Amino acid sequence: MSLRIPLRPLTRILDARARGENPDNVEKENLRLRHEAQRDKLRVRAESRLLLVAAVFVMAFSAVGYKMAALATTEPTEPRVLNQGPTILNTRADITDRHGRLLATNFATNALYAHPHDIIYPRQAADGLAEIFPEMDADDLYRRFTGDSRFIWLRRYISPEQEQLVHDIGSPGLLFGPREMRLYPNGSIASHVLGGASFGEEAVNAAEVIGIAGVEAQYDAELRDPARVDPLMLSLDLSVQSAVEEVLAGGMALMNARGAAAVLLDVHTGEVLSMASLPDFDPNARPRPLTEGDQADSPLFNRAVQGVYELGSVFKTFTIAQAMELNLFSPYDMIDTTGPLRMAGFAIRDFRSYGPEQTVADVLIHSSNIGTARIARVIGASRQEHFLAQLNLLEPTEIELVEAASGVPLTPPRWGELATMTISYGHGVSTSPLHLAAAYATIVNGGTEIIPTLERRETPQNGARIISEQTSAMMNAMLRAVVTDGTASFGEVEGYMVGGKTGTADLPRPQGGYYEDRNLNTFASAFPMNDPQYVLVVTLREAAELSGPEPRRTAGWTAVPVAAEIIRRTAPLLGLRPDIEHPLGLQLSNSSN
Repeated sequence: MSLRIPLRPLTRILDARARGENPDNVEKENLRLRHEAQRDKLRVRAESRLLLVAAVFVMAFSAVGYKMAALATTEPTEPRVLNQGPTILNTRADITDRHGRLLATNFATNALYAHPHDIIYPRQAADGLAEIFPEMDADDLYRRFTGDSRFIWLRRYISPEQEQLVHDIGSPGLLFGPREMRLYPNGSIASHVLGGASFGEEAVNAAEVIGIAGVEAQYDAELRDPARVDPLMLSLDLSVQSAVEEVLAGGMALMNARGAAAVLLDVHTGEVLSMASLPDFDPNARPRPLTEGDQADSPLFNRAVQGVYELGSVFKTFTIAQAMELNLFSPYDMIDTTGPLRMAGFAIRDFRSYGPEQTVADVLIHSSNIGTARIARVIGASRQEHFLAQLNLLEPTEIELVEAASGVPLTPPRWGELATMTISYGHGVSTSPLHLAAAYATIVNGGTEIIPTLERRETPQNGARIISEQTSAMMNAMLRAVVTDGTASFGEVEGYMVGGKTGTADLPRPQGGYYEDRNLNTFASAFPMNDPQYVLVVTLREAAELSGPEPRRTAGWTAVPVAAEIIRRTAPLLGLRPDIEHPLGLQLSNSSN
Protein backbone atom coordinates (compact mmCIF):
# COMPACT_ATOMS: atom_id res chain seq x y z
CA MET A 1 0.00 0.00 0.00
CA SER A 2 1.53 3.34 -1.09
CA LEU A 3 1.41 6.39 1.23
CA ARG A 4 0.16 9.61 -0.18
CA ILE A 5 2.82 12.35 -0.14
CA PRO A 6 1.58 15.31 1.93
CA LEU A 7 1.44 18.64 0.14
CA ARG A 8 3.30 20.42 3.02
CA PRO A 9 5.95 17.97 4.37
CA LEU A 10 7.39 19.33 7.61
CA THR A 11 11.01 18.35 6.96
CA ARG A 12 11.20 20.09 3.62
CA ILE A 13 9.50 23.19 4.97
CA LEU A 14 12.04 23.47 7.82
CA ASP A 15 14.90 22.97 5.35
CA ALA A 16 13.49 25.69 3.11
CA ARG A 17 13.20 28.11 5.95
CA ALA A 18 16.76 27.35 7.02
CA ARG A 19 17.93 28.22 3.54
CA GLY A 20 15.84 31.41 3.52
CA GLU A 21 13.46 30.09 0.83
CA ASN A 22 9.66 30.45 0.62
CA PRO A 23 8.04 27.35 2.20
CA ASP A 24 4.90 27.78 -0.04
CA ASN A 25 6.92 26.71 -3.10
CA VAL A 26 7.25 23.23 -1.59
CA GLU A 27 3.43 22.88 -1.58
CA LYS A 28 3.16 24.07 -5.19
CA GLU A 29 5.83 21.65 -6.38
CA ASN A 30 4.17 18.71 -4.64
CA LEU A 31 0.81 19.63 -6.17
CA ARG A 32 2.39 19.77 -9.63
CA LEU A 33 3.96 16.34 -9.25
CA ARG A 34 0.68 14.85 -8.06
CA HIS A 35 -1.21 16.24 -11.12
CA GLU A 36 1.41 14.87 -13.49
CA ALA A 37 1.15 11.42 -11.88
CA GLN A 38 -2.63 11.43 -12.25
CA ARG A 39 -2.33 12.55 -15.87
CA ASP A 40 0.08 9.74 -16.74
CA LYS A 41 -2.17 7.18 -15.07
CA LEU A 42 -5.26 8.34 -17.00
CA ARG A 43 -3.34 8.37 -20.29
CA VAL A 44 -2.20 4.79 -19.79
CA ARG A 45 -5.78 3.73 -18.97
CA ALA A 46 -7.19 5.49 -22.08
CA GLU A 47 -4.54 3.96 -24.34
CA SER A 48 -5.40 0.48 -23.00
CA ARG A 49 -9.09 0.98 -23.68
CA LEU A 50 -8.43 2.24 -27.21
CA LEU A 51 -6.23 -0.76 -27.88
CA LEU A 52 -9.00 -3.14 -26.66
CA VAL A 53 -11.64 -1.45 -28.86
CA ALA A 54 -9.32 -1.62 -31.86
CA ALA A 55 -8.75 -5.32 -31.24
CA VAL A 56 -12.54 -5.95 -31.09
CA PHE A 57 -13.09 -4.09 -34.39
CA VAL A 58 -10.30 -6.06 -36.06
CA MET A 59 -11.83 -9.34 -34.93
CA ALA A 60 -15.35 -8.30 -36.07
CA PHE A 61 -14.23 -7.18 -39.51
CA SER A 62 -12.14 -10.34 -39.87
CA ALA A 63 -15.21 -12.49 -39.11
CA VAL A 64 -17.34 -10.54 -41.62
CA GLY A 65 -14.67 -10.86 -44.26
CA TYR A 66 -14.32 -14.59 -43.67
CA LYS A 67 -18.08 -15.07 -43.96
CA MET A 68 -18.25 -13.04 -47.19
CA ALA A 69 -15.41 -15.08 -48.66
CA ALA A 70 -17.14 -18.32 -47.69
CA LEU A 71 -20.42 -17.22 -49.29
CA ALA A 72 -18.63 -16.14 -52.45
CA THR A 73 -17.05 -19.56 -52.91
CA THR A 74 -20.15 -21.76 -52.23
CA GLU A 75 -22.93 -22.86 -54.63
CA PRO A 76 -26.15 -20.78 -54.37
CA THR A 77 -29.10 -22.60 -52.80
CA GLU A 78 -32.67 -21.66 -52.01
CA PRO A 79 -33.34 -21.02 -48.32
CA ARG A 80 -35.29 -23.75 -46.57
CA VAL A 81 -37.53 -23.57 -43.59
CA LEU A 82 -36.77 -26.10 -40.90
CA ASN A 83 -39.86 -27.97 -39.82
CA GLN A 84 -39.84 -30.28 -36.84
CA GLY A 85 -43.25 -31.77 -37.76
CA PRO A 86 -44.10 -34.28 -40.51
CA THR A 87 -43.28 -33.12 -44.03
CA ILE A 88 -45.97 -32.93 -46.72
CA LEU A 89 -44.54 -33.18 -50.22
CA ASN A 90 -46.44 -30.86 -52.55
CA THR A 91 -44.35 -30.92 -55.71
CA ARG A 92 -46.01 -32.71 -58.64
CA ALA A 93 -44.57 -33.05 -62.13
CA ASP A 94 -46.29 -31.48 -65.13
CA ILE A 95 -48.03 -33.50 -67.86
CA THR A 96 -47.59 -32.54 -71.52
CA ASP A 97 -48.71 -33.77 -74.91
CA ARG A 98 -46.34 -35.33 -77.46
CA HIS A 99 -45.08 -31.88 -78.51
CA GLY A 100 -44.46 -30.61 -74.98
CA ARG A 101 -47.65 -28.54 -74.76
CA LEU A 102 -48.96 -28.30 -71.23
CA LEU A 103 -51.87 -30.53 -70.20
CA ALA A 104 -51.55 -30.37 -66.40
CA THR A 105 -49.43 -28.23 -64.10
CA ASN A 106 -49.39 -26.75 -60.59
CA PHE A 107 -50.80 -23.44 -59.42
CA ALA A 108 -49.86 -21.61 -56.21
CA THR A 109 -52.92 -20.51 -54.29
CA ASN A 110 -54.22 -20.40 -50.71
CA ALA A 111 -56.64 -22.30 -48.53
CA LEU A 112 -59.05 -20.40 -46.28
CA TYR A 113 -59.60 -21.23 -42.62
CA ALA A 114 -60.85 -19.43 -39.52
CA HIS A 115 -59.94 -18.94 -35.86
CA PRO A 116 -63.41 -18.11 -34.51
CA HIS A 117 -62.12 -16.66 -31.24
CA ASP A 118 -60.24 -13.98 -33.25
CA ILE A 119 -63.31 -12.95 -35.27
CA ILE A 120 -64.50 -9.67 -33.77
CA TYR A 121 -67.75 -9.33 -35.70
CA PRO A 122 -69.00 -12.88 -36.52
CA ARG A 123 -72.17 -11.74 -38.27
CA GLN A 124 -70.29 -9.40 -40.58
CA ALA A 125 -67.71 -12.08 -41.41
CA ALA A 126 -70.40 -14.72 -42.07
CA ASP A 127 -72.39 -12.43 -44.36
CA GLY A 128 -69.25 -11.38 -46.23
CA LEU A 129 -68.12 -14.95 -46.85
CA ALA A 130 -71.57 -16.03 -48.00
CA GLU A 131 -71.55 -13.22 -50.54
CA ILE A 132 -68.13 -14.26 -51.88
CA PHE A 133 -68.84 -18.01 -51.87
CA PRO A 134 -72.45 -18.75 -52.90
CA GLU A 135 -72.25 -22.35 -51.63
CA MET A 136 -71.74 -21.08 -48.05
CA ASP A 137 -74.70 -20.33 -45.81
CA ALA A 138 -74.40 -17.16 -43.71
CA ASP A 139 -76.47 -18.46 -40.78
CA ASP A 140 -74.50 -21.71 -40.66
CA LEU A 141 -71.22 -19.79 -40.68
CA TYR A 142 -72.44 -17.48 -37.90
CA ARG A 143 -73.41 -20.50 -35.79
CA ARG A 144 -69.97 -22.04 -36.29
CA PHE A 145 -68.16 -18.76 -35.63
CA THR A 146 -69.98 -18.29 -32.32
CA GLY A 147 -69.58 -21.92 -31.19
CA ASP A 148 -66.78 -23.60 -29.28
CA SER A 149 -64.58 -24.47 -32.27
CA ARG A 150 -61.15 -22.90 -32.29
CA PHE A 151 -60.31 -23.89 -35.88
CA ILE A 152 -62.59 -24.20 -38.95
CA TRP A 153 -61.66 -25.14 -42.54
CA LEU A 154 -63.65 -22.96 -44.94
CA ARG A 155 -62.23 -23.58 -48.45
CA ARG A 156 -59.50 -25.95 -49.59
CA TYR A 157 -58.39 -23.45 -52.21
CA ILE A 158 -59.45 -20.01 -53.39
CA SER A 159 -58.62 -17.79 -56.35
CA PRO A 160 -56.55 -14.60 -56.01
CA GLU A 161 -59.70 -12.55 -56.60
CA GLN A 162 -61.54 -14.37 -53.83
CA GLU A 163 -58.55 -13.95 -51.54
CA GLN A 164 -58.65 -10.17 -52.04
CA LEU A 165 -62.39 -10.08 -51.31
CA VAL A 166 -61.81 -12.00 -48.06
CA HIS A 167 -59.07 -9.53 -47.17
CA ASP A 168 -61.57 -6.72 -47.69
CA ILE A 169 -63.84 -8.19 -45.00
CA GLY A 170 -61.13 -7.10 -42.59
CA SER A 171 -61.56 -9.84 -39.98
CA PRO A 172 -58.35 -10.95 -38.18
CA GLY A 173 -59.85 -14.41 -37.62
CA LEU A 174 -59.99 -15.25 -41.35
CA LEU A 175 -56.62 -16.70 -42.31
CA PHE A 176 -54.89 -18.16 -45.37
CA GLY A 177 -52.68 -21.22 -45.77
CA PRO A 178 -50.44 -21.76 -48.82
CA ARG A 179 -51.58 -24.42 -51.27
CA GLU A 180 -50.33 -25.95 -54.50
CA MET A 181 -53.34 -27.07 -56.54
CA ARG A 182 -53.49 -28.98 -59.83
CA LEU A 183 -54.41 -26.88 -62.85
CA TYR A 184 -55.65 -28.11 -66.23
CA PRO A 185 -55.19 -25.10 -68.55
CA ASN A 186 -57.20 -26.64 -71.42
CA GLY A 187 -60.35 -27.26 -69.39
CA SER A 188 -62.30 -30.33 -70.46
CA ILE A 189 -59.96 -31.30 -73.33
CA ALA A 190 -58.63 -34.83 -72.72
CA SER A 191 -60.41 -34.88 -69.37
CA HIS A 192 -60.96 -38.65 -69.35
CA VAL A 193 -57.30 -39.28 -70.12
CA LEU A 194 -55.96 -36.88 -67.51
CA GLY A 195 -58.55 -37.92 -64.93
CA GLY A 196 -57.93 -35.43 -62.16
CA ALA A 197 -56.22 -34.82 -58.81
CA SER A 198 -57.29 -33.87 -55.32
CA PHE A 199 -55.80 -33.16 -51.90
CA GLY A 200 -54.58 -36.02 -49.74
CA GLU A 201 -52.88 -35.30 -46.44
CA GLU A 202 -53.45 -31.68 -45.41
CA ALA A 203 -51.96 -29.27 -42.90
CA VAL A 204 -52.37 -25.53 -42.40
CA ASN A 205 -49.26 -24.66 -44.40
CA ALA A 206 -49.27 -27.41 -47.06
CA ALA A 207 -51.38 -30.07 -48.75
CA GLU A 208 -50.46 -33.22 -50.64
CA VAL A 209 -51.77 -33.41 -54.23
CA ILE A 210 -52.70 -36.96 -55.29
CA GLY A 211 -54.09 -38.39 -58.54
CA ILE A 212 -57.60 -39.83 -58.32
CA ALA A 213 -58.33 -40.91 -61.91
CA GLY A 214 -56.83 -41.29 -65.38
CA VAL A 215 -53.09 -40.95 -65.90
CA GLU A 216 -52.92 -38.76 -62.79
CA ALA A 217 -53.75 -41.84 -60.73
CA GLN A 218 -51.89 -44.33 -62.95
CA TYR A 219 -48.61 -42.39 -62.63
CA ASP A 220 -49.27 -40.90 -59.20
CA ALA A 221 -46.09 -42.20 -57.54
CA GLU A 222 -43.90 -40.99 -60.42
CA LEU A 223 -45.56 -37.58 -60.61
CA ARG A 224 -45.14 -37.08 -56.85
CA ASP A 225 -41.49 -38.12 -56.85
CA PRO A 226 -39.46 -35.03 -55.73
CA ALA A 227 -36.48 -36.32 -57.70
CA ARG A 228 -38.39 -36.18 -61.00
CA VAL A 229 -37.31 -33.27 -63.15
CA ASP A 230 -38.91 -33.88 -66.55
CA PRO A 231 -42.67 -33.72 -67.17
CA LEU A 232 -44.70 -36.79 -68.05
CA MET A 233 -45.05 -36.72 -71.85
CA LEU A 234 -48.12 -38.45 -73.26
CA SER A 235 -48.75 -39.71 -76.77
CA LEU A 236 -51.72 -37.34 -77.16
CA ASP A 237 -51.58 -34.50 -79.67
CA LEU A 238 -53.38 -31.52 -78.14
CA SER A 239 -54.39 -30.03 -81.49
CA VAL A 240 -55.74 -33.36 -82.74
CA GLN A 241 -57.50 -34.03 -79.44
CA SER A 242 -59.19 -30.64 -79.54
CA ALA A 243 -60.35 -31.16 -83.14
CA VAL A 244 -61.67 -34.67 -82.41
CA GLU A 245 -63.65 -33.49 -79.39
CA GLU A 246 -65.08 -30.51 -81.27
CA VAL A 247 -66.25 -32.59 -84.24
CA LEU A 248 -67.49 -35.42 -82.03
CA ALA A 249 -69.54 -33.01 -79.91
CA GLY A 250 -71.05 -31.46 -83.04
CA GLY A 251 -71.81 -34.88 -84.50
CA MET A 252 -73.35 -36.05 -81.24
CA ALA A 253 -75.71 -33.06 -81.28
CA LEU A 254 -76.45 -33.33 -85.01
CA MET A 255 -77.20 -37.05 -84.77
CA ASN A 256 -79.20 -36.68 -81.56
CA ALA A 257 -76.95 -39.16 -79.78
CA ARG A 258 -76.99 -39.82 -76.06
CA GLY A 259 -73.24 -40.44 -75.85
CA ALA A 260 -70.17 -40.72 -78.04
CA ALA A 261 -66.60 -41.98 -78.05
CA ALA A 262 -63.63 -41.77 -80.40
CA VAL A 263 -60.16 -43.31 -80.45
CA LEU A 264 -57.40 -42.34 -82.89
CA LEU A 265 -54.15 -44.30 -82.76
CA ASP A 266 -50.99 -44.93 -84.74
CA VAL A 267 -51.14 -48.41 -86.30
CA HIS A 268 -47.38 -48.97 -85.97
CA THR A 269 -46.45 -47.52 -82.57
CA GLY A 270 -49.81 -48.07 -80.87
CA GLU A 271 -49.74 -44.49 -79.60
CA VAL A 272 -53.16 -43.07 -78.80
CA LEU A 273 -53.14 -39.64 -80.40
CA SER A 274 -56.67 -38.84 -79.29
CA MET A 275 -59.20 -40.42 -76.95
CA ALA A 276 -62.55 -38.74 -76.40
CA SER A 277 -65.66 -39.63 -74.45
CA LEU A 278 -68.82 -37.53 -74.34
CA PRO A 279 -70.35 -36.19 -72.22
CA ASP A 280 -67.14 -35.05 -70.54
CA PHE A 281 -66.19 -32.83 -67.60
CA ASP A 282 -63.73 -30.16 -66.48
CA PRO A 283 -61.03 -31.74 -64.26
CA ASN A 284 -60.52 -28.33 -62.62
CA ALA A 285 -64.00 -28.83 -61.10
CA ARG A 286 -64.35 -32.60 -61.22
CA PRO A 287 -67.95 -33.67 -60.48
CA ARG A 288 -68.81 -36.27 -57.86
CA PRO A 289 -69.59 -39.85 -58.91
CA LEU A 290 -73.24 -40.78 -59.17
CA THR A 291 -74.67 -42.19 -55.95
CA GLU A 292 -77.57 -43.88 -57.72
CA GLY A 293 -78.53 -45.05 -61.18
CA ASP A 294 -76.19 -46.31 -63.89
CA GLN A 295 -72.60 -45.08 -63.56
CA ALA A 296 -72.38 -45.25 -67.37
CA ASP A 297 -74.61 -42.14 -67.42
CA SER A 298 -72.02 -40.14 -65.46
CA PRO A 299 -69.75 -37.72 -67.34
CA LEU A 300 -66.88 -39.36 -65.45
CA PHE A 301 -67.50 -42.63 -67.32
CA ASN A 302 -64.91 -43.19 -70.04
CA ARG A 303 -66.94 -44.74 -72.86
CA ALA A 304 -63.83 -45.39 -74.94
CA VAL A 305 -62.20 -47.60 -72.29
CA GLN A 306 -64.77 -48.59 -69.67
CA GLY A 307 -67.73 -48.96 -72.01
CA VAL A 308 -68.00 -52.55 -73.26
CA TYR A 309 -70.63 -53.03 -75.95
CA GLU A 310 -71.78 -55.45 -78.60
CA LEU A 311 -70.24 -53.51 -81.48
CA GLY A 312 -72.00 -55.21 -84.35
CA SER A 313 -70.74 -55.71 -87.89
CA VAL A 314 -67.29 -54.23 -87.30
CA PHE A 315 -66.44 -57.77 -86.07
CA LYS A 316 -67.01 -59.15 -89.59
CA THR A 317 -63.55 -57.88 -90.48
CA PHE A 318 -62.01 -60.31 -87.98
CA THR A 319 -64.08 -63.23 -89.20
CA ILE A 320 -63.10 -62.76 -92.84
CA ALA A 321 -59.46 -62.02 -92.00
CA GLN A 322 -59.23 -65.27 -90.05
CA ALA A 323 -60.96 -67.26 -92.79
CA MET A 324 -58.46 -66.02 -95.36
CA GLU A 325 -55.51 -66.50 -93.02
CA LEU A 326 -56.56 -70.13 -92.52
CA ASN A 327 -56.89 -70.50 -96.33
CA LEU A 328 -60.51 -71.50 -95.90
CA PHE A 329 -61.76 -68.83 -98.33
CA SER A 330 -60.44 -66.30 -100.80
CA PRO A 331 -62.02 -62.89 -101.49
CA TYR A 332 -63.73 -64.29 -104.63
CA ASP A 333 -65.24 -67.47 -103.20
CA MET A 334 -69.01 -67.52 -103.30
CA ILE A 335 -71.03 -67.68 -100.07
CA ASP A 336 -74.67 -68.70 -99.73
CA THR A 337 -76.56 -65.67 -98.40
CA THR A 338 -80.12 -66.91 -98.68
CA GLY A 339 -82.04 -66.24 -95.55
CA PRO A 340 -83.09 -66.21 -92.95
CA LEU A 341 -80.49 -68.58 -91.56
CA ARG A 342 -81.99 -70.52 -88.67
CA MET A 343 -79.93 -72.01 -85.89
CA ALA A 344 -81.24 -73.46 -82.59
CA GLY A 345 -84.49 -71.56 -82.95
CA PHE A 346 -82.66 -68.32 -83.68
CA ALA A 347 -83.07 -66.55 -87.05
CA ILE A 348 -80.16 -64.66 -88.59
CA ARG A 349 -81.22 -62.03 -91.14
CA ASP A 350 -79.58 -59.39 -93.29
CA PHE A 351 -80.53 -55.73 -93.12
CA ARG A 352 -80.86 -55.76 -96.92
CA SER A 353 -80.72 -58.67 -99.36
CA TYR A 354 -78.15 -58.62 -102.16
CA GLY A 355 -79.11 -61.94 -103.71
CA PRO A 356 -78.84 -65.65 -102.90
CA GLU A 357 -75.04 -65.65 -102.96
CA GLN A 358 -72.16 -63.22 -102.72
CA THR A 359 -68.38 -63.29 -102.80
CA VAL A 360 -66.49 -63.16 -99.51
CA ALA A 361 -65.47 -59.61 -100.38
CA ASP A 362 -69.11 -58.65 -100.99
CA VAL A 363 -70.14 -60.22 -97.69
CA LEU A 364 -67.92 -57.61 -96.02
CA ILE A 365 -68.74 -54.77 -98.40
CA HIS A 366 -72.51 -55.26 -98.10
CA SER A 367 -72.30 -56.37 -94.45
CA SER A 368 -74.12 -59.69 -94.74
CA ASN A 369 -74.86 -61.29 -91.38
CA ILE A 370 -75.88 -64.54 -93.07
CA GLY A 371 -72.72 -64.79 -95.16
CA THR A 372 -70.47 -64.00 -92.20
CA ALA A 373 -72.24 -66.55 -90.01
CA ARG A 374 -71.73 -69.27 -92.64
CA ILE A 375 -68.02 -68.39 -92.84
CA ALA A 376 -67.74 -68.52 -89.03
CA ARG A 377 -69.39 -71.95 -88.93
CA VAL A 378 -66.54 -73.25 -91.11
CA ILE A 379 -63.94 -71.60 -88.86
CA GLY A 380 -65.38 -73.17 -85.71
CA ALA A 381 -65.74 -72.03 -82.12
CA SER A 382 -62.31 -72.91 -80.75
CA ARG A 383 -60.38 -71.31 -83.61
CA GLN A 384 -62.58 -68.21 -83.48
CA GLU A 385 -62.06 -67.80 -79.73
CA HIS A 386 -58.31 -68.27 -80.11
CA PHE A 387 -58.07 -65.65 -82.89
CA LEU A 388 -60.06 -63.05 -80.96
CA ALA A 389 -57.81 -63.72 -77.96
CA GLN A 390 -54.76 -63.13 -80.16
CA LEU A 391 -56.28 -59.75 -81.07
CA ASN A 392 -56.56 -58.99 -77.32
CA LEU A 393 -60.33 -58.67 -77.57
CA LEU A 394 -61.12 -60.94 -74.62
CA GLU A 395 -59.11 -59.26 -71.82
CA PRO A 396 -58.95 -55.69 -70.47
CA THR A 397 -56.63 -53.42 -72.45
CA GLU A 398 -53.18 -52.58 -71.12
CA ILE A 399 -53.65 -48.84 -71.65
CA GLU A 400 -52.06 -46.72 -68.90
CA LEU A 401 -55.31 -45.71 -67.21
CA VAL A 402 -56.59 -46.94 -63.85
CA GLU A 403 -60.03 -47.28 -65.43
CA ALA A 404 -58.78 -49.86 -67.95
CA ALA A 405 -59.13 -52.71 -65.46
CA SER A 406 -62.91 -52.14 -65.33
CA GLY A 407 -63.27 -52.46 -69.13
CA VAL A 408 -63.62 -56.24 -68.99
CA PRO A 409 -64.97 -57.79 -72.23
CA LEU A 410 -68.09 -59.93 -71.89
CA THR A 411 -68.02 -63.35 -73.51
CA PRO A 412 -70.65 -66.09 -73.73
CA PRO A 413 -70.71 -68.65 -70.90
CA ARG A 414 -70.70 -71.37 -73.55
CA TRP A 415 -68.87 -70.70 -76.81
CA GLY A 416 -70.94 -73.04 -78.97
CA GLU A 417 -71.89 -73.01 -82.63
CA LEU A 418 -74.67 -70.43 -82.24
CA ALA A 419 -72.37 -68.12 -80.26
CA THR A 420 -69.71 -68.53 -82.95
CA MET A 421 -72.14 -67.46 -85.66
CA THR A 422 -73.50 -64.41 -83.78
CA ILE A 423 -70.05 -63.32 -82.56
CA SER A 424 -68.88 -63.35 -86.18
CA TYR A 425 -71.01 -60.28 -86.82
CA GLY A 426 -70.51 -58.62 -83.41
CA HIS A 427 -73.28 -59.98 -81.18
CA GLY A 428 -72.66 -62.19 -78.16
CA VAL A 429 -69.33 -60.62 -77.16
CA SER A 430 -68.85 -57.09 -75.79
CA THR A 431 -65.68 -55.04 -76.04
CA SER A 432 -64.68 -51.40 -75.81
CA PRO A 433 -63.94 -48.96 -78.67
CA LEU A 434 -60.29 -49.03 -77.58
CA HIS A 435 -60.18 -52.82 -77.95
CA LEU A 436 -61.61 -52.42 -81.43
CA ALA A 437 -59.11 -49.74 -82.47
CA ALA A 438 -56.12 -51.82 -81.41
CA ALA A 439 -57.46 -54.92 -83.17
CA TYR A 440 -58.07 -52.99 -86.40
CA ALA A 441 -54.53 -51.60 -86.19
CA THR A 442 -53.26 -55.18 -86.12
CA ILE A 443 -55.35 -56.08 -89.19
CA VAL A 444 -54.26 -53.13 -91.35
CA ASN A 445 -50.60 -52.58 -90.32
CA GLY A 446 -49.33 -55.72 -92.01
CA GLY A 447 -50.62 -58.14 -89.40
CA THR A 448 -48.53 -57.51 -86.24
CA GLU A 449 -49.98 -57.19 -82.76
CA ILE A 450 -50.59 -53.71 -81.37
CA ILE A 451 -50.94 -52.82 -77.69
CA PRO A 452 -52.45 -49.33 -77.29
CA THR A 453 -50.40 -46.93 -75.18
CA LEU A 454 -50.57 -43.37 -73.87
CA GLU A 455 -46.80 -43.12 -73.55
CA ARG A 456 -44.78 -41.31 -76.21
CA ARG A 457 -42.97 -43.78 -78.48
CA GLU A 458 -40.48 -43.20 -81.26
CA THR A 459 -40.34 -46.68 -82.78
CA PRO A 460 -42.84 -49.29 -84.01
CA GLN A 461 -43.93 -51.97 -81.56
CA ASN A 462 -43.00 -54.92 -83.81
CA GLY A 463 -45.43 -57.18 -81.98
CA ALA A 464 -46.24 -60.82 -82.62
CA ARG A 465 -47.49 -61.68 -86.08
CA ILE A 466 -51.23 -62.39 -86.06
CA ILE A 467 -51.96 -62.51 -89.81
CA SER A 468 -49.71 -62.48 -92.84
CA GLU A 469 -48.85 -59.38 -94.82
CA GLN A 470 -50.78 -60.81 -97.76
CA THR A 471 -53.94 -61.26 -95.70
CA SER A 472 -53.52 -57.75 -94.31
CA ALA A 473 -53.18 -56.32 -97.82
CA MET A 474 -56.35 -58.11 -99.00
CA MET A 475 -58.26 -56.85 -95.95
CA ASN A 476 -57.09 -53.29 -96.66
CA ALA A 477 -58.44 -53.52 -100.19
CA MET A 478 -61.79 -54.84 -98.95
CA LEU A 479 -62.05 -52.19 -96.21
CA ARG A 480 -61.37 -49.55 -98.83
CA ALA A 481 -64.16 -51.03 -100.99
CA VAL A 482 -66.60 -50.76 -98.06
CA VAL A 483 -66.20 -46.97 -98.39
CA THR A 484 -66.17 -46.75 -102.17
CA ASP A 485 -68.88 -49.35 -102.88
CA GLY A 486 -70.48 -50.40 -99.63
CA THR A 487 -72.17 -49.31 -96.41
CA ALA A 488 -69.67 -46.54 -95.54
CA SER A 489 -70.02 -44.38 -98.64
CA PHE A 490 -70.32 -41.22 -96.50
CA GLY A 491 -66.84 -41.96 -95.17
CA GLU A 492 -65.06 -40.82 -98.31
CA VAL A 493 -62.54 -38.01 -97.64
CA GLU A 494 -60.92 -36.76 -100.82
CA GLY A 495 -57.18 -37.31 -100.85
CA TYR A 496 -56.96 -39.65 -97.84
CA MET A 497 -58.23 -43.04 -99.12
CA VAL A 498 -60.35 -43.96 -96.11
CA GLY A 499 -61.29 -47.58 -95.51
CA GLY A 500 -63.31 -49.14 -92.74
CA LYS A 501 -66.31 -51.11 -91.58
CA THR A 502 -69.65 -50.04 -90.16
CA GLY A 503 -71.37 -51.65 -87.22
CA THR A 504 -74.96 -51.15 -86.07
CA ALA A 505 -75.88 -53.11 -82.94
CA ASP A 506 -79.18 -53.15 -81.08
CA LEU A 507 -78.77 -52.21 -77.43
CA PRO A 508 -79.72 -54.92 -74.93
CA ARG A 509 -82.65 -54.45 -72.58
CA PRO A 510 -81.87 -54.77 -68.84
CA GLN A 511 -84.56 -57.42 -68.52
CA GLY A 512 -83.39 -59.36 -71.61
CA GLY A 513 -83.79 -59.03 -75.36
CA TYR A 514 -82.94 -56.00 -77.46
CA TYR A 515 -84.45 -52.58 -78.13
CA GLU A 516 -85.75 -52.10 -81.66
CA ASP A 517 -85.17 -48.35 -81.73
CA ARG A 518 -81.95 -47.97 -79.74
CA ASN A 519 -78.63 -48.71 -81.40
CA LEU A 520 -74.94 -48.42 -80.86
CA ASN A 521 -73.42 -47.19 -84.12
CA THR A 522 -69.73 -47.66 -84.83
CA PHE A 523 -67.39 -46.94 -87.70
CA ALA A 524 -63.93 -48.51 -87.46
CA SER A 525 -61.78 -46.83 -90.10
CA ALA A 526 -58.16 -46.58 -91.24
CA PHE A 527 -56.33 -44.12 -93.49
CA PRO A 528 -54.67 -43.82 -95.95
CA MET A 529 -55.42 -47.36 -97.12
CA ASN A 530 -52.55 -47.53 -99.62
CA ASP A 531 -50.20 -47.32 -96.58
CA PRO A 532 -52.27 -47.30 -93.38
CA GLN A 533 -50.93 -45.01 -90.69
CA TYR A 534 -53.87 -44.37 -88.39
CA VAL A 535 -57.00 -46.11 -87.14
CA LEU A 536 -60.04 -44.12 -86.04
CA VAL A 537 -63.00 -45.65 -84.22
CA VAL A 538 -66.13 -43.53 -83.69
CA THR A 539 -69.06 -44.78 -81.64
CA LEU A 540 -72.43 -43.07 -81.14
CA ARG A 541 -75.00 -44.27 -78.63
CA GLU A 542 -78.68 -44.10 -79.61
CA ALA A 543 -78.01 -41.83 -82.59
CA ALA A 544 -80.63 -41.03 -85.23
CA GLU A 545 -80.39 -38.93 -88.38
CA LEU A 546 -83.75 -37.15 -88.65
CA SER A 547 -83.57 -35.18 -91.93
CA GLY A 548 -85.70 -37.71 -93.82
CA PRO A 549 -89.27 -38.89 -93.36
CA GLU A 550 -88.07 -41.79 -91.18
CA PRO A 551 -85.27 -41.80 -88.57
CA ARG A 552 -82.08 -43.34 -89.93
CA ARG A 553 -80.37 -45.23 -87.12
CA THR A 554 -77.61 -47.16 -88.93
CA ALA A 555 -73.91 -46.41 -88.60
CA GLY A 556 -73.66 -45.50 -92.29
CA TRP A 557 -75.95 -42.53 -91.67
CA THR A 558 -74.65 -41.49 -88.23
CA ALA A 559 -71.16 -42.59 -87.19
CA VAL A 560 -69.63 -42.62 -90.67
CA PRO A 561 -70.11 -38.93 -91.58
CA VAL A 562 -68.87 -37.90 -88.13
CA ALA A 563 -65.73 -40.00 -88.59
CA ALA A 564 -65.20 -38.58 -92.08
CA GLU A 565 -65.27 -35.04 -90.73
CA ILE A 566 -62.80 -35.99 -87.99
CA ILE A 567 -60.42 -37.40 -90.61
CA ARG A 568 -60.89 -34.31 -92.79
CA ARG A 569 -59.94 -32.08 -89.83
CA THR A 570 -57.15 -34.15 -88.26
CA ALA A 571 -55.28 -35.63 -91.24
CA PRO A 572 -53.52 -32.32 -92.05
CA LEU A 573 -52.70 -31.88 -88.34
CA LEU A 574 -51.07 -35.30 -88.42
CA GLY A 575 -48.85 -34.23 -91.31
CA LEU A 576 -50.61 -36.29 -94.00
CA ARG A 577 -50.69 -34.70 -97.43
CA PRO A 578 -53.71 -35.39 -99.65
CA ASP A 579 -52.88 -37.96 -102.30
CA ILE A 580 -54.47 -39.07 -105.51
CA GLU A 581 -56.27 -42.41 -105.62
CA HIS A 582 -54.21 -45.37 -106.74
CA PRO A 583 -55.01 -49.11 -106.59
CA LEU A 584 -54.15 -51.28 -103.61
CA GLY A 585 -53.16 -54.32 -105.64
CA LEU A 586 -56.39 -56.31 -105.16
CA GLN A 587 -59.25 -55.65 -107.55
CA LEU A 588 -62.73 -56.34 -106.23
CA SER A 589 -64.61 -55.88 -109.46
CA ASN A 590 -66.82 -58.90 -108.79
CA SER A 591 -68.85 -56.85 -106.30
CA SER A 592 -72.56 -57.15 -106.93
CA ASN A 593 -73.19 -53.53 -106.00
